[in-house]
Amino acid sequence: MHTTYLQSIDQQFRHYKSLGEKAMGQLEDEKLFWQPNAESNSIAVIVKHMAGNMVSRWTDIFDSDGEKNWRNRDAEFVNDVDTRAALMKIWEDGWACLFNTLSSMQETDLDRIIYIRNEAHTVIAAINRQLAHYPCHVGQIIYISKMLSKDWTSLSIPRDQSADFNRDKFSASEADIT
Repeated sequence: MHTTYLQSIDQQFRHYKSLGEKAMGQLEDEKLFWQPNAESNSIAVIVKHMAGNMVSRWTDIFDSDGEKNWRNRDAEFVNDVDTRAALMKIWEDGWACLFNTLSSMQETDLDRIIYIRNEAHTVIAAINRQLAHYPCHVGQIIYISKMLSKDWTSLSIPRDQSADFNRDKFSASEADIT
């Protein structure tokens, strides 16, 4: 079956969303708000920034600039969320905006021109821009989570298990490979 670009990109964004959730899920609540110093971001701040970006970029993308005049980007970097539930609501709202917009698109929309900070982008370029941006922040979430977790469970191939992983993958029958 042929996978379209929009299906592929949806899968990629969902993968990174899942990695962020798995990393945050390994932490005690208070560690989501930990900052090593005033110039560093907590996981909560990273989540606020990602969600703010998502809601701004993906709301009415064909009718308004991706940097909305109602967005307060500087406020995204204030560590003022104080519960996991509130943080996860912000996280879900951001991702929902992205996924709702992607699901409403057609492949023919990919060449349309949209604007981010008054700079023209094709939709495909704007999507690629965000696919570079969000995983960067998910990586930060994972790194902080890994540092603060009491008993980290790997989100990929655990240390010293690459050979076993590869052996299992390469021994799979053709029917298992899709």
